[in-house]
Amino acid sequence: MVEIREVKTSGEIKDFIEFPLKLYKGVEYFVPPLYGDEKKMFSPSYVYYDQSEAVYYNAYREGKIVGRISGILQRASNEKWGQKRVRFIRFDSIDDGEVAGALFAAVEAWAKSKNMEEVVGPLGFSDLEREGLLIDGFDQLSTFEEQYNYPYYQKLIEDCGYEKEVDWVERKLYKFKGDAERVKRVSSKMLARYGLHFSDAGSTDEFIKRYADEFFRILDETYDKIYGTVPFTPGMKKMMIDNFRLIIDIRYVYVILDKNEKIVAFGLCFPSIGKAIQKSGGRLTIPTLLRLLKALRHPKVIDLGLIGVVDEYKNKGIATAILAKLIEPLETGEIEYYETNLNLEDNLAIQNQWGMFESVLHKRRRCFVKKI
Repeated sequence: MVEIREVKTSGEIKDFIEFPLKLYKGVEYFVPPLYGDEKKMFSPSYVYYDQSEAVYYNAYREGKIVGRISGILQRASNEKWGQKRVRFIRFDSIDDGEVAGALFAAVEAWAKSKNMEEVVGPLGFSDLEREGLLIDGFDQLSTFEEQYNYPYYQKLIEDCGYEKEVDWVERKLYKFKGDAERVKRVSSKMLARYGLHFSDAGSTDEFIKRYADEFFRILDETYDKIYGTVPFTPGMKKMMIDNFRLIIDIRYVYVILDKNEKIVAFGLCFPSIGKAIQKSGGRLTIPTLLRLLKALRHPKVIDLGLIGVVDEYKNKGIATAILAKLIEPLETGEIEYYETNLNLEDNLAIQNQWGMFESVLHKRRRCFVKKI
């Protein structure tokens, strides 16, 4: 007998947050989210609750937690895309169809009570969160930006009536296959032709002070049509800036400016910190902070985060300049490889760009949908 409880009490909140930590204990590929960030979801002032509402469920059997799930009514997303959807996220379960079925039935009932027509996921409040179910690459370490899951999750979800909506693929990028010197020459000529230059911000704080507002405007513009995106709110901007300060290294932030110091393109990359936070369950203990500082100062792997070019410059080869910057650390041996994180499988522009590198397609993730 499975009992579904809506998460209300402090004990139930603790169960919800810690269940995946117990489920994946000892799994070398699992990277937990920050524990403090997960707790924030249960505060009425959580940054996303000005445009969303959410529900959280735990599944118990004989008093022991055996699964969890969250449902999100993302009003800004529904308005933007003209949909009537509830998103599911943070689905974790033992390998048991009864548990999974009960959890999804609870979210679907909640969605119907809100007059919604579909349930889709895994998708969070925005695409800044972990999203997509891992369906290939179970022997690969997750990045900090991703969620690991067991192979049996796919069957559990599909058995509840869910079907594929979109897939993301991920690659490890090694040596550049082309003529790196030619790319650098073309990049320099292109920048000169259009009167463009790279930012000379010397620190993360200086970068944020100079470009934060403009950066978010450009980010909204360049990612406007990307699946699952929602417009940035002031609260989301503050949260992202706070996260930047934790993991950004200015050496891997590439911003191209016009003569008026306006951003026209950007490439935002992060030193890989997954291994640094694995042992602590996402808690920022002193040993974790020491490992984190080491990972930030001497990264061997770089996670590719956000890359974009404003519409005015999209067909002028501006991406070549960002590409030239990405090639340099690989050439010098400063890093071993880049990890792309999630790219939509039908985003041919980005897939073609990664084709210029020796690469391995090592992970695939899926978003599912069900009409209710």
